[in-house]
Amino acid sequence: MRSDITPGGVFPDYALPDHTETVRTLSELQGDDPMILTLARGHFCPKEHQQHLDLAAIQPKLAVAYTQIVTISTDEHHTLQEFRASVGAFWPFLSDPGRTIQKDLDIQEYTDPDNDPMIPYTFVLKPGLVIHSIYNGYWFWGRPSVDDLWRDLRAASAEIRPDWDLGTPGLREAWTAGDHSHFHGWDRRANDAAPTT
Repeated sequence: MRSDITPGGVFPDYALPDHTETVRTLSELQGDDPMILTLARGHFCPKEHQQHLDLAAIQPKLAVAYTQIVTISTDEHHTLQEFRASVGAFWPFLSDPGRTIQKDLDIQEYTDPDNDPMIPYTFVLKPGLVIHSIYNGYWFWGRPSVDDLWRDLRAASAEIRPDWDLGTPGLREAWTAGDHSHFHGWDRRANDAAPTT
């Protein structure tokens, strides 16, 4: 793994085609929310299916917690679509058959020359693609459990959300004064509720 890919560092903002063949950047997909990023071996690996089934099971929780999720795989487009559908995922899957990330991050899984995958890592990223935690999933038990992700996302959210604790001094006063900039998504919710002409 490249030496700068450590907690506190910034993950590269790769641009890759998604399962609809639309090129997307990681920063675009993340927005200003925490994000789980999985670097997957591919559709052929049963460990990937198990991890992604576990992630698919918590999709509703991630949605209500303003948390994004993205998978990057070395699969070609149609295989990528099959992988995504087979685990019931609704999040973006990005295709990297040219192994751009594998080469750039120096994470070739050299023990599997037939499939030439990247070592399967999972990252929890704070906004701005800032790395909060890293899991090396070469062995399955190295991958994060749902409990691991919950703890990481709780800690990361507490760091980035000014309104994490509504009892924080000054928050009530800011709200009462009409300053909603400290409250995540408030402007978006207000805009959604505004009448259209």
